[in-house]
Amino acid sequence: MHLAVTEQGELVDFALWRPGAPDHVGDCFHARVEALVPSMGGAFVDLGLDTAGFLPLPKDVPPLTQGQAITVVVTRAAQGGKGVRVRLASPDGAPTTDTPRQGAPRLIATGPTPLERLAALWPAASLAVDSPAAAAVVPPALRERRLPGFHALPEDIAAACAALEEPEVSLPGGLSATITPTPALIAIDMDAPPAQGVLPKQTAQYAANKAALPALMSQIRLRNLSGAIIIDPAGLAIRKRQALLAPVQEALQADPLRPRCLGVTALGLIEILRPRVLPSLPELLGSAHGRALAALRHIVTHAPGTTSLYVGSRILHALEHDPQAVADCTHAIGHGLNVVLAPALPDLHWSLKQP
Repeated sequence: MHLAVTEQGELVDFALWRPGAPDHVGDCFHARVEALVPSMGGAFVDLGLDTAGFLPLPKDVPPLTQGQAITVVVTRAAQGGKGVRVRLASPDGAPTTDTPRQGAPRLIATGPTPLERLAALWPAASLAVDSPAAAAVVPPALRERRLPGFHALPEDIAAACAALEEPEVSLPGGLSATITPTPALIAIDMDAPPAQGVLPKQTAQYAANKAALPALMSQIRLRNLSGAIIIDPAGLAIRKRQALLAPVQEALQADPLRPRCLGVTALGLIEILRPRVLPSLPELLGSAHGRALAALRHIVTHAPGTTSLYVGSRILHALEHDPQAVADCTHAIGHGLNVVLAPALPDLHWSLKQP
């Protein structure tokens, strides 16, 4: 489900809401210490999920023991191949008073949904939905903000949302940027057309880069690009790039995650550090669940007569954990859909024809 925040006809915030694959940020769990890892300054804890969570342990926290029951809150979603990160819900790590000390690790209370997070960031915004299904999942606390009726996403906003899935970004002044996620960092390469006009080339390039930075910082937020971000400005001499730091810092002020501009490297690359809390849009789209939803969306949009979807093992696993997504697809196409494991397919691939 696409969540778009618009202001004066412009897309200013965006999130994906996938109820079948929650990010767990803000969720509270009854957990057990699985393994103490002093070399990493923390412990792995069993939350009752597919993967363990990691609990950093400050020095002032009383020592924990393996097998100890604790109550934790998720502070960072699983991303980059790593599980969720958690913190103790109470200073000593003990279960809260309303939580039994015995029993298997399990979810105690859920955190805010992506819709609730956006609503908190934009408290004056009205809420519009485009279907009865979307209206049904609006939390009770937000229903008074909902506009009556159903409202399709404007075409230009829908196009702006779709463009977020592409690695190339159009920027003001004819500039563009290519976004390349890597396991270690996000690399952004800015490019500009040849400078024209009466201004000296470097003066024109500086002005073009400066004018494009607010739009680029907005794209970073819309795509939730996080962690280490490296930007290579377009056509500007390395010695001139220090002058872009102030515009970058100014453009980052509107970001609620408060990213920091760390400076310019010896190679002239601008360094930004944006806190990792939720997975980035490229990571969500490239995940097994993201690819599984893409397959279902393709069927609904382009091949509604499909009766069998052949999938690799990881996509099958993702769909098994999100039966509602398959149910929504079959409702949309008006007939059943068989999801079939195809061992010959790579684990993140799918096909509508039997291989």
